Amino acid sequence: MHDAYEARPILEKLPLPIESIACHGDQLLVGTKPGHLLVYSITGGQHGTFKVDLLKSFKSFSKKPIQQLECIPEMQIVISLSDAVINVHELNHFTPITSIAKTKGATLFSTDMQKGNSGGGVHFTLKLCVAVRRKLQLFIWRSRTFEELKPDLGVPDVPKAMSWCGNSLCVGFKRDYFLINIDNGQPKDLFTTGNASQAEPTVTKLSEDMLALCRDNMSIIIDSEGQPAKKYALTWSDFPLVLEHDQPYIIAVLPKYVEVRTVDPRLLVQSIEVDKPKYITQGSGHVYVASNNYIWRLEPVPLPRQIQQLVEDKQFELALHLAYMTDEVEADRQRRIQHIQNLYAFDLFQQHRFEESMKMFAKLGTDPAQVIGLFPDLLPKEYRLVLQYPSNPTELSGANLEKGLTALIEYLTQKRQDLAKECNQQTVATPSTICEGSKVVTSRRQRSLIIDTTLLKCYLQTNDALVAPLLRLKDNNCHLEESERVLKIYQKYSELIILYEKKGMHKKALDLLLRQSQKVSSPLKGHERTVAYLQRLGADHFELICEYAQWVLKSHPEDGLKIFTEDIPEVEGLPRERVLDYLMCTAKDLAVPYLEHVIMNCADETPEFHNRLVNLYKDRIQLLMEDYKHTLPEGQSFVRAGSEPGELGDIRRKLLFFLETSQHYRPERLLTRFPFDSFFEERALLLGRLGRHEQALAVYAHILKDTRQAEEYCRRTASMEKEGTNDVYLCLFQTYIRPPDPESMRLMMNNTPAPEPNVQAALNVLEVYHDKIDTARALEMLPDNIQVKDICGFLEKVMEGKAMQKRDSQVLKSLFYSENLQVREQHIHYQSKRCVINDEKNCAVCKRRIGNSAFARYPNEVIVHYYCCKDPDVCPVEPT
Repeated sequence: MHDAYEARPILEKLPLPIESIACHGDQLLVGTKPGHLLVYSITGGQHGTFKVDLLKSFKSFSKKPIQQLECIPEMQIVISLSDAVINVHELNHFTPITSIAKTKGATLFSTDMQKGNSGGGVHFTLKLCVAVRRKLQLFIWRSRTFEELKPDLGVPDVPKAMSWCGNSLCVGFKRDYFLINIDNGQPKDLFTTGNASQAEPTVTKLSEDMLALCRDNMSIIIDSEGQPAKKYALTWSDFPLVLEHDQPYIIAVLPKYVEVRTVDPRLLVQSIEVDKPKYITQGSGHVYVASNNYIWRLEPVPLPRQIQQLVEDKQFELALHLAYMTDEVEADRQRRIQHIQNLYAFDLFQQHRFEESMKMFAKLGTDPAQVIGLFPDLLPKEYRLVLQYPSNPTELSGANLEKGLTALIEYLTQKRQDLAKECNQQTVATPSTICEGSKVVTSRRQRSLIIDTTLLKCYLQTNDALVAPLLRLKDNNCHLEESERVLKIYQKYSELIILYEKKGMHKKALDLLLRQSQKVSSPLKGHERTVAYLQRLGADHFELICEYAQWVLKSHPEDGLKIFTEDIPEVEGLPRERVLDYLMCTAKDLAVPYLEHVIMNCADETPEFHNRLVNLYKDRIQLLMEDYKHTLPEGQSFVRAGSEPGELGDIRRKLLFFLETSQHYRPERLLTRFPFDSFFEERALLLGRLGRHEQALAVYAHILKDTRQAEEYCRRTASMEKEGTNDVYLCLFQTYIRPPDPESMRLMMNNTPAPEPNVQAALNVLEVYHDKIDTARALEMLPDNIQVKDICGFLEKVMEGKAMQKRDSQVLKSLFYSENLQVREQHIHYQSKRCVINDEKNCAVCKRRIGNSAFARYPNEVIVHYYCCKDPDVCPVEPT
């Protein structure tokens, strides 16, 4: 409890019993039981004394007790209830204005003042409700009189208390409360007035849409719809006689004293001892309490003093209410409010109301370091000792610690987002402090470092699954040494790798991966994480990649190769020549699959890569052929290339396919690398790529003695070459008829016997490929001992082909001649038509003479000016 008011005596031992009181400004109106109206002036108040002057006394104001008084300063009137009639007087001179005759028998009235704006000015609307036995009469103030607003409303009993609330009236009867809508007159039953016989209904207006209704010794808060506006009721020490609302307090007149409470928060503020109080009124910031013969003024204790006392008592919510009401300079008021809110947030933390505390700290912009310092072991000890708090922060452990850390995580996440938004702002707001004068962290980077590092520690203690996502954030700013220390304590090596990677400390990360890869119990056991890490480094760290890829290549070659072949941008950006040289030195067996990946998957057209792949194929085949020769039957030197068993056959087929399909190797450099006593098919392909068809065909025809391959070579070559396709077949024919001289063959192939002519194969070539061979040149090459019958089939096919060609030419000629005749006929037809433009020829659209103007003629012979021709496809008029 604290002192919100001081009861100062104003009038003592009045000779006339008091029946009602009202006030406005510095004037106090007292209605007495004999019907006298007394008007006092109350001034002063310094040093606890008031100057009280009786300004006016109206002995003939009423013949009966003045039961109710109400001042309406906006209308400059005073409304009174006496002698069971409503009267209206001037506020200053108290001359009668009107008496509402219809209200004869009135027992109670209530007013409603509404403020509005119209035409740029302020206007007020005053409504009056009068209880006359079991009816409610409704009036509105117009033209200095009260006019009927609506027809009378019937009620089930005689009203004992009532008040306006929005467009409704709340009426308290002897046993029940009702809410009545004045538009339709429908009553809504709320609840009973209570069980105590001495309790009287009271209805007090708290705001435009909130009322307090007494039930026994409680006050229930409802809204304008009759619904509870608060989850709880105010409980008084005794049965209230009457209530008054003086923001933020509700003052109840109890039988023996006055009690002051607040709704938010629900507190007993003060009990004021006065002698048998009965009446209370409030206006112009003054509160008066009266008994039968005494009047006291409840003088508010200065707000700063109230606030200081509330802060000391840790009643921060009420202190904040009062702080908003002070008359200080705006900057000072906001500083005071912020200080109280920080103390309130700290007190909430001390009460273990962590979520509310953190939300308030976030809203206030409190220095995050001070908030974090409330928790144990989150800041360095030497830094935490420097921080100042109103009292020692509560020690947390177990479930309380986990609950607090959860709220802190939400707070820090919000602060992270706020810092990100501040990056786009020119100025950064200075954070507030829990204790005034405390040192704060103003650097945005330093704050970010503290927040992120603390978040990491919180996650480790509450939900370690969130540690990795935090470390992966692009704007993560965790303190390296501190984060490294706590991650090692919790043995979070996977997350430590992420930290190293984000901080660019790749060597430390790879060293840790290497050490952990050999530990059976480690989550980083194995080589997979190292492979994935190296793949992400990129060309800028090529030397580091080579250094740490070595152990993976030796223990797991296939997975190690993925370091250089994975389909991601960082790997694709590695320098391929340096990668190949590294593999040749470190893991030569992986050079071939690497080149296959570069050429086949990446479509690299670098001739050097193509040549090196061919040479690597060749070197491997040579090694395998040494072992393969020992398995051949005696006297058999070789078999067809690619038909060898196992790896030898696979690689040789690859080599032959590559030599056939690749267009980017340089055959002139490769040919000298192939031996003369083997690789005959490969040499043939290289010779063919160099355009040396005679030598290539000699290999197929006389060394390999494979006519099928020779013919396949011709077909393949003819399909690739656009010109001179017949020459390759003629070369094959010539190779069979006139083999190369032995000296030439020996230069081409070592230890090869002199070839013999193969006349039958030559004749077969003539007969099968007669349409692709120059007949005259072939006949000239035939030896003299060839008889006509041997080439009869060839000649017949040549003649048939020529005859068919001749027939096709004749048919084509006839078709061209017919087409020519058709074109000439159409030409003659169109030339036969003409149009004559003379002085009498007019435009079909504008009817003017064509003359020398440009014109257009439609197919139906309609002639118009060119500028009258809007659409060449649509004739504008019908032909005549």
